[in-house]
Amino acid sequence: MNALTLSDVTKTFTMHLQGGLRLPVLRNVSFAAHAGQCIVLTGPSGAGKSSILKLIYGNYRCDSGHILVSSADDTVDIATAAPREILSVRQRALGYVTQFLRAVPRVSALDIVAEPLIMKGVARDDATARAAMMLRRFNVPERLWSLPPATFSGGEQQRINLARGLLPEHPILLLDEPTASLDADNRAVVVDIVRERKQHGAAIVAIVHDENVREQIADIAVDVTHFATAA
Repeated sequence: MNALTLSDVTKTFTMHLQGGLRLPVLRNVSFAAHAGQCIVLTGPSGAGKSSILKLIYGNYRCDSGHILVSSADDTVDIATAAPREILSVRQRALGYVTQFLRAVPRVSALDIVAEPLIMKGVARDDATARAAMMLRRFNVPERLWSLPPATFSGGEQQRINLARGLLPEHPILLLDEPTASLDADNRAVVVDIVRERKQHGAAIVAIVHDENVREQIADIAVDVTHFATAA
């Protein structure tokens, strides 16, 4: 059974500040991801790659079609699910990692990374220990762990964000440019973690512009230009 299936997904944006102008963006998006497989979305900037990830995660609602997320014995259609049901799916099955950190004032980097595990019911000491291991893996100096990352450099914030997003082992993982602006060592860390997640049975959908990284993690490439449309 597929972990994730998109069938004939169509999305149009309504420009409310331009008299309700409707802007078609995606049409008939269809692909599936199996457990242990990484699908990489390709295509030029503006083709709709990030929009597809946001549709899967439920940040955007599609106009038509189905987005089936399967975990354990349960399958949910994100396209029609109620907001509370979408939140439940995110909690137990669906991870979404972007290159941007939403910095939280006065909260330490270590607590920010540990928080997703604590929200899943992991004991705080265990979650903190696992967060520390992930921070070490991303080469974040220990002197920064107790500090809020709002004042960190862009690269440091990105590594905090990746550590937070990649720490929980979600059955389905969405990656939006996870290696952008990373140095070679930390790009290699992301590649290693993606490979580990695949070995553990995760289904992954990723946007990766770095050709070398893409070749190392992709099982299938899906060209989004086939689904793109114009107003």
